Amino acid sequence: MVRDTEQMKRVERPRGGKGSLELHEIMDQEELAGRVTLFAKVVLQPWSEIGYHQHVGETEAYYVLSGRGVFQGGDGERTEVKPGDICTIDEGQSHGMINTEDREMELIALVIEK
Repeated sequence: MVRDTEQMKRVERPRGGKGSLELHEIMDQEELAGRVTLFAKVVLQPWSEIGYHQHVGETEAYYVLSGRGVFQGGDGERTEVKPGDICTIDEGQSHGMINTEDREMELIALVIEK
C-alpha cells in the first residue's frame, strides 16, 4: 500500500513548552496496531520547545533530520543535537527538546509501549 502522509496537526505549547510544532503522522493508530503508539515527523518551529515530560510505560526516540537544538535528557543534562543524532528516552525517564535556531527543526519521533 502507498498513501499520502500529509495529515498534519498543529500543537501549541507542546507538553507545556513554548511555541508550537507540527505533527505529521507517518502511520496512524489503526496502522500501528501494536506496541508502537506514535510514528511521526515532528516539525518544531523556530525557538519553540517540547516541554520536559516523563514517559511512563513507554520509551521514545527522536531522530534529528534537520536543524539544531538542545535535548534535555533523563538525567537533566542538556546536550546540543544536530542532523543524524538519535536521542533515546528510557521508560520512566523525562526529556524535552528545544529548537535553538531561527529555522524549523525536523525530527522523527517513535514511541513504543513497554
